Amino acid sequence: MMTDIEIAQSVPMRPITEIAQTAGIPDDALEQYGRYKAKIDLSKLPKTGKTGKLVLVTAINPTAAGEGKTTTTIGLADGLRRIGKNVTAALREPSLGPVFGIKGGAAGGGYAQVVPMEDINLHFTGDFHAIGAANNLLAAMLDNHIYQGNALNIDPRRITWKRCVDMNDRQLRFITDGLGGRINGVPREDGYDITVASEIMAVFCLADSITDLKERLSRIVVAYTYDEKPVTAGDLNAVGAMTALLKDALKPNLVQTLEGTPALVHGGPFANIAHGCNSVLATKTAMQLSDYAVTEAGFGADLGAEKFLDIKCRMAGLTPSAVVIVATVRALKLHGGLAKTELANENLTALEAGLPNLLRHIANIKEVYQLPAVVAVNRFPTDTDAEIELVIAKCKELGVNVVLSTVWADGGKGGEALAREVVRLCEEEKGNFSFAYELDCPIEEKIRAIVTRVYRGSDINILPAAQKQIAQLTALGFDKMPVCMAKTQYSFTDDKDVLGAPDGFTVTIRNVKVSAGAGFIVALTGDIMTMPGLPKMPAAENIDVDADGKISGLF
Repeated sequence: MMTDIEIAQSVPMRPITEIAQTAGIPDDALEQYGRYKAKIDLSKLPKTGKTGKLVLVTAINPTAAGEGKTTTTIGLADGLRRIGKNVTAALREPSLGPVFGIKGGAAGGGYAQVVPMEDINLHFTGDFHAIGAANNLLAAMLDNHIYQGNALNIDPRRITWKRCVDMNDRQLRFITDGLGGRINGVPREDGYDITVASEIMAVFCLADSITDLKERLSRIVVAYTYDEKPVTAGDLNAVGAMTALLKDALKPNLVQTLEGTPALVHGGPFANIAHGCNSVLATKTAMQLSDYAVTEAGFGADLGAEKFLDIKCRMAGLTPSAVVIVATVRALKLHGGLAKTELANENLTALEAGLPNLLRHIANIKEVYQLPAVVAVNRFPTDTDAEIELVIAKCKELGVNVVLSTVWADGGKGGEALAREVVRLCEEEKGNFSFAYELDCPIEEKIRAIVTRVYRGSDINILPAAQKQIAQLTALGFDKMPVCMAKTQYSFTDDKDVLGAPDGFTVTIRNVKVSAGAGFIVALTGDIMTMPGLPKMPAAENIDVDADGKISGLF
């Protein structure tokens, strides 16, 4: 059986100019990066007035068994195209951290991939490098300001801005820099975030124009003064130079699926740390180009979909027409307590025990957000008819249909049934989209609403340090922003080992900070970290390049 990269390399790609023609993008709006990828100059894109239907793909809480959310997103887009619909996919760019770590690439899988997958998973068009450079320029200007006399009266102990690198590197979480004497800077404790956790990434993905980008960058809080006043990137006069680094990156990237469906791959914040969605510009462009725009949000619906709906849709004025919730029988049995080694065996007891995880996500989409939904089950050869029938029966009790998907093995053909159900939902079932909380609630109440209404926990426990932070942010006028929860992706709780759909739990809030440029409050729970580490056996150990430049081992 071929690996994902072998499949991707076996399918001939069409010139990106042909993909642009399929999408209705004129030649003068296309900035090519080789033959198979390009950026779109939105200023040269005709204003058609079209606003296609937006379809969100989300999933159950991820497990080691795999769910296939990105693969389903791509296969659904191909399936919609196969049944005659005009469609564009809008996806996130992969981070090098997971690519070289434990998760691998993020360009789909099997015969539902975006290509060139090697480029997309590695340097692509350089967007992440530009974001990292803008982030680190701001850090350099901040430290230089202090070194050159500190006219803004910045307290070095209250610097909140970190440098970043797009790599899993636990060694950089906590460092001391500025050592080596006065000419080498001011000594202080510091640390690095991974690029996809940087506020620049969030700002980049939420901005809808260069002007909006500059305004958001100017609002970024980097430190506090000795008298506890916030210091911004605008105060440091860093915004113009940062925007210069980001101006080309801000243009959405055009690539293709293995079946030639246009795909915009742009931006990539993590969903367990940041808001987990591709750029607003890419999503809106996909909707402008097509009758159907298919996008995804990171990890399970408790993280990615919640943030997509409560943060991105609220800020960008978007309303999804339908939501696809991806699951596998294998993953549900794992949520039901079955060992990973036993997942290939029929076990209705474990499946029934794990199904509440899926059912809770369905209930949230339908009852909290009031949107039409369908469950896409990625079928494995080991799934039995009895197991599939149990999933179908339980989902029907909530008024949601289940569609079997075989897009990994069959590409768009395996997504046609899902595509038809999505079209039916968009055309026949009108949602009444609502948010999980209102913006004028206090910060504490917004956090509590997410925990009790979406996670279905009993309450929150805000530690004293976080209570002080909330009070300060409220006094500074930041309390009317949405909340971005930083939480483990593996559980509804803040404990990664608690699977299924637990009840009666409390989520502990240990740190609360403002991302004023992005426009949201970040609440950190559990032991979530903004700089991951590499596993014992990093995926990087299996990646190689032959004498002809052909990459292998990338999955």
